[in-house]
Amino acid sequence: MSTYISVCSSEMYQQTYLTFLLEHYDQLGLPYSYPVSLSFLSSPILMDRESFLCYNDDDEVIGAFSYIYGTGENQYEDQHVIQVQVVFIQEEYRVTRLFLQAIQFLIEHITDLEEDVRELRFWTPANDRLRRLFSKFAEKIDSVDTVFGPIDEYRTAFSDLRAYAAKFRPVL
Repeated sequence: MSTYISVCSSEMYQQTYLTFLLEHYDQLGLPYSYPVSLSFLSSPILMDRESFLCYNDDDEVIGAFSYIYGTGENQYEDQHVIQVQVVFIQEEYRVTRLFLQAIQFLIEHITDLEEDVRELRFWTPANDRLRRLFSKFAEKIDSVDTVFGPIDEYRTAFSDLRAYAAKFRPVL
């Protein structure tokens, strides 16, 4: 089962990115209200930042992820920080190397852009399965209870993420 990843480099692909995520909204498990969730999903496009689509060998979209530069608490001026806004992979592809491929693709993409990225941050629903996964390459900084469920905040140095991904043969 072969997969590949592509940058959403045109309005058509950005629309595909949003449509795919909205079609799978219930499966995203985002612990936010719908308006807040929609802002997370669309912010990479609205802020002219990066979104990506994952495809299977039949050219069907099977996943999507995105990020923005900076943090809200610093009015997005801390451009050395990337916030991952969403990562979603369809259930049947979660037991493949697609997540690792996405990490490797993200690292290569940011490196090619020659951006001064030093840190990556993301938030996830708080559960043991995700904690086991993310503890392999990121540090859990905080856990917060929200009206929609608990979330965990993770951070990792970009250099540490690169070192983690380098342990595996390239999937690209």
